[in-house]
Amino acid sequence: MVLRVVLCYKPIIPPLLKMTKLFFKAAVLFIAVYPAISFAQSYQFTASGAKGVANNQAFEIQFYSPNIVRVIKTPVGHAFVTENLSVIKKPVATALKTAKNGDQINLSSSQIKITLNLKSGAIAYLDKNGMPLLREKADGASFKPFDDAGNKTLTVSQSFILDKDEAIYGLGQHQRGNLSQRNQTYKNMMQGNTEDVVPFFQSVKGYGIFWDNYSPTTFSDKPEETLLSSDVGEGIDYYFMYGSNADGVIAQMRDLTGQAPMFPLWTYGFWQSKERYKTQDETVGVLKKYRELGVPIDGIVQDWQYWGNNYLWNSMEFLNVDFSNPQKMMSDIHKMNGHLMISIWSSFGPQTKPYRDMKPKNMLLDFNTWPESGSELWPPKMDYPSGVRPYDVYNPEAREIYWDYLNKGLFKFGIDGWWMDSTEPDHLSFKPTDLDLKTHLGSFRKVRNAYPLMGVGGVYDHQRKVTSDKRVFILTRSAFAGQQRYGANTWSGDITSSWETLQKQIPTGLNFSLSAIPYWNADIGGFFLSKYPRKLEDPEYRELYARWMEFGTFTPLMRSHGADAPREIYQFGKKGDKVYDAAEKYINLRYRLLPYIYSTSWDVTAHQSSMMRALFMDFSADKNVWDIPGEYMFGKSLLVNPVTSSMYTKVAGRDKAEDFGAVKSQETYLPAGRVWYDFWSGQKVAGGKKVSRETPLDIIPLYVKGGSIMPIGPKVQYSSEKNWDNMEIRVYPGADADFTLYEDENDNYNYEKGQYSEIVFHWDDKKGTLTIADRKGAFKGMLTNRTFNLTVAPAGIVTDAGKLKSVSYSGKKVSIKL
Repeated sequence: MVLRVVLCYKPIIPPLLKMTKLFFKAAVLFIAVYPAISFAQSYQFTASGAKGVANNQAFEIQFYSPNIVRVIKTPVGHAFVTENLSVIKKPVATALKTAKNGDQINLSSSQIKITLNLKSGAIAYLDKNGMPLLREKADGASFKPFDDAGNKTLTVSQSFILDKDEAIYGLGQHQRGNLSQRNQTYKNMMQGNTEDVVPFFQSVKGYGIFWDNYSPTTFSDKPEETLLSSDVGEGIDYYFMYGSNADGVIAQMRDLTGQAPMFPLWTYGFWQSKERYKTQDETVGVLKKYRELGVPIDGIVQDWQYWGNNYLWNSMEFLNVDFSNPQKMMSDIHKMNGHLMISIWSSFGPQTKPYRDMKPKNMLLDFNTWPESGSELWPPKMDYPSGVRPYDVYNPEAREIYWDYLNKGLFKFGIDGWWMDSTEPDHLSFKPTDLDLKTHLGSFRKVRNAYPLMGVGGVYDHQRKVTSDKRVFILTRSAFAGQQRYGANTWSGDITSSWETLQKQIPTGLNFSLSAIPYWNADIGGFFLSKYPRKLEDPEYRELYARWMEFGTFTPLMRSHGADAPREIYQFGKKGDKVYDAAEKYINLRYRLLPYIYSTSWDVTAHQSSMMRALFMDFSADKNVWDIPGEYMFGKSLLVNPVTSSMYTKVAGRDKAEDFGAVKSQETYLPAGRVWYDFWSGQKVAGGKKVSRETPLDIIPLYVKGGSIMPIGPKVQYSSEKNWDNMEIRVYPGADADFTLYEDENDNYNYEKGQYSEIVFHWDDKKGTLTIADRKGAFKGMLTNRTFNLTVAPAGIVTDAGKLKSVSYSGKKVSIKL
């Protein structure tokens, strides 16, 4: 047999709103002299890796960096063309060592080693020391012909072999309550209200896999294999990355798909919302009420229907008569040092201007979305169809039109943030043929899961073009790989109010964060109150709300929201009432923690960190924490164990009643290798065991890692009310510690130009000395002189002033013995 193999590789890079589009085309030509064709193995090393044919499949291995490798496989003779929507990194020159040993080729960078078996085509990955990380299953690549709305393409699959006891995490947001994704199967994953598809997982062994495909995808982990399979693909296309630990893997994924920009300081304060405030006076009045009560708040949210009826759905204009003076509304909110986030959608009603502009240009997707009825009666009258349709976010001109109306209709009033609802989008009355619909980038099926990435990205990119004085802040219901680069926080969707749902939010948020997207939250109190027909009059729900508020304090966004009943703090009583007092306590705690939270957000931006951290991220040597779904680190110092079951509601006769007579307890596992401090009592506890802690309604188990430095800010009514000029610095001994206090102008992009400051604190545990280093950097309005009040392992949030040791700081290094 004579066989000739030619592989062509040609990148084409046109612009797409600052988003790099990479087109890869691999063509394999062959000549065979025998009727029964069988392809011999063939390969060649390239400057970036290798390419060739193995097991009748064309392959290409390309190093994007010493830590990241791209793998492409196709049937021999099949052209491979794809558009990279998530990946924005361009390959960098990487020094490689190559060799051939029998039927195996080897490629090594400074960080990882790769072997490919030329008979089976299977690839194995090892660390630089030769320790196995992951391997493909022999004959694990699969290609099946698929007709995608007239386009002859493939259904593609790849199987891997994992270690028996290996834990893996990620895959986006799925609400099952599990942390490790071993022994899980998610079939035909598509974006949904409470499900966010991110085809990326990472291992406790320190590697990650990003399956770069946007069509409906199945993940299945069984003892014999771990499978990724997608409905549509011109070939198998995935990235292997090695970071040695979870933070390192996330750093590689963000290097590949984009870094997370800074949010404004005020976004980390408390947010009040509900479905929905029906007049501008009501919206402003809620903020005013909080100010009168002296309860801190930074954000108020305006939900839907400020535009009027359903035929005007998402006009992105104030057309409702009850919002007749939006400029006054914004002025009133800003005068109270508040900020407004407003609801916008991915769809338009037939009487809106954007709909009329997009319809003739075929920029609308013809399937049913929310709301289906033009009538606002409930239940909806389906004989009056709304005609609301999602728009084609894949079309750059459509994204331009979207922003143009958003800018002229809303942004001009000074609105501070965008609540991008239904970014999946809602797909009602689903028919499989809906996936055949044509978009700007091919069938809807082909690009289905990238919808939120494109829609959110369009708003971010356009606002950045308009101004750098206001940081983009987007709250969105759905996400895809790479969305962290667009200034977006994802919330967990329209979840029900129940203890079970609350419990599931913790591993849901952790796996989302482990998918390299750092900002996530859940509606405090849950969205639907269907389980509680008495609503806020139900004692069990009031207890649930208090516990949810406590959990929400330790998520990236602290936002109370829901349907069926209002959720403002004053709906739960007044000062002296248990639920009210618990909620107020945690809102105040959130504000005292702002210096810690804002500095952690800088760690996310500058060092690819995560705010919500599964315990294995910091304590992977302790196998006991590999699959603990109910505890996590908030930043790198605080261990949080939210209460997720009812303790103080009992059934009295036929009714439920609050019972605070007996104080209940909850157990917490403290990871080994550290000592820990009870945040509330200051009690020192050894790690590597479970400890029990009393949990009255206003207490959850909260522990500080020994070897931590924590800044505590002043008591305020909003985030920027007071300077951090008289800050408390808490040292928790037990190991050496470092903390970087980050400060900037709070709400612009000057930090990207280097206009910020860092103050590094170092604790020498053996010497008992705290050193405050020379300040690095400067920005307009920076404090040049300040006082730090130092204390060791205090109890509670309010410290005895007599225990504080004050030191004046003017930006020069100082050391203090504690």
